[in-house]
Amino acid sequence: MIKKAGINDVEKLAGLAVLMWKNHTVQELADEFSEIINQGNAQFFLKYDKDMPIGFAQCQLRYDYVEGTHNSPVGYLEGIFVKEEYRHKGYAKELLSECEKWAKEKGCKEFASDCELENVNSLKFHMAMGFHEANRIICFTKEL
Repeated sequence: MIKKAGINDVEKLAGLAVLMWKNHTVQELADEFSEIINQGNAQFFLKYDKDMPIGFAQCQLRYDYVEGTHNSPVGYLEGIFVKEEYRHKGYAKELLSECEKWAKEKGCKEFASDCELENVNSLKFHMAMGFHEANRIICFTKEL
């Protein structure tokens, strides 16, 4: 079962998200997700096995330029995660489908995402889900 997540689900979402975004705490993510939900341009989905949350997806509307797109807003997959023991069962595909449906309902004609260059699993997932690579970049910073 997949359900739209709301403000009452931020702890569940953060508990899953911290398994993917390990450089954050559950509380940081819960606070961030609360703020995102309250802004109203995003949607989270939770995948359940019986009553236990096993995966989530976060999608958002982006109005700024999104690499390789031609319309605005663009639906954007900000994050998707399924616990390791539940992978390869099509659950991430189901979550992505809910995100795409949500974006269409919001008037989007395009849907986009990204991943780090070294994240081979994410790249394989995106390609298997019908995404097309738009560009590769390397970002730079320096202290001033």
